[in-house]
Amino acid sequence: MIVIQKNIPLAPLTTFKIGGPAKFFAEVRNEAELLEALDFAKKNGLEIFMLGGGSNVLFSDKGFDGLVIKLQETRDLPALKLRQASKIQKGIKITGELVECWAGDNLSSIVNFAKENSLTGMEWAVGIPGTVGGAVRGNAGAYSGQMADNVYSVRVLNAENKKIIDYSREDCQFAYRSSIFKKNHQLIILAVKLKLEKGEKEMIEKKMQETITKRNVVVPKGLSAGSFFQNPTVENLELRQKFEKDTGAKVQDGKIPAGWLIEEAGFCEKKIGGIMVSGKHANFFINDGTATAEDVIILSSMIKQKLREELDVQIKEEVMYVGF
Repeated sequence: MIVIQKNIPLAPLTTFKIGGPAKFFAEVRNEAELLEALDFAKKNGLEIFMLGGGSNVLFSDKGFDGLVIKLQETRDLPALKLRQASKIQKGIKITGELVECWAGDNLSSIVNFAKENSLTGMEWAVGIPGTVGGAVRGNAGAYSGQMADNVYSVRVLNAENKKIIDYSREDCQFAYRSSIFKKNHQLIILAVKLKLEKGEKEMIEKKMQETITKRNVVVPKGLSAGSFFQNPTVENLELRQKFEKDTGAKVQDGKIPAGWLIEEAGFCEKKIGGIMVSGKHANFFINDGTATAEDVIILSSMIKQKLREELDVQIKEEVMYVGF
């Protein structure tokens, strides 16, 4: 039986360390506990929010007037069906080139477990915070890799009718930093199968180290939610040419990095209250420990307005706002 707690502070459960309390809060480690939490929410007419590792989310200063359900890492084997599991660790199963895990498992754990079993394809994700379920939901990506490239299938609970269905990669409707799960909040990711490839452990370790080195160069330290904005599609040819001239990089699929645009608009190290645009990477907002959600919203709105008015670029948050 799960424990339903009241007025639990949400800020400590996020990488941003911002936000008020959850009216109700429950931790779940398997499907049975999740169904119990959903029943509680339904009986009490509560909105639910599924919380994973706490990255890419901004809670309101007022908190969340419903039930926050946090997926914990689990040692229970997830419910996806595999004929024979050759490797099992903390609920992660490997059969051949398929890696199966619970949605609440830490993404870094999966990357490392794959490496230990000489499976390649997830090196791009090393160092990315959060859970597997959250990464699938937002189609997390970095360095030319993304979850859509690795997902084989996803086990999903429809919170509305309590039916559990396996979604194929095509069913997930992956797009840039998006999926069907991001569009439909009734669809809760329970477990994930990843399709990787056999590789040499030394080469996998080398790729992981190269990724870590790249991240350390560009990703700032401090309290943040991760990349704050999605990289927008830019139609302005002059702006695209300027980006390529200034950086030596090519525009990919019509998109220009949000960080470059924010810096171009003069917001590098801009501070509102306790929140500041990082001087190392302008697409990261850093909390000095005193920031409020209101500070973040004001800074975000200022950036969006200036980019729209001066550069004719419409930019959209990658971070999810909850409780507003």
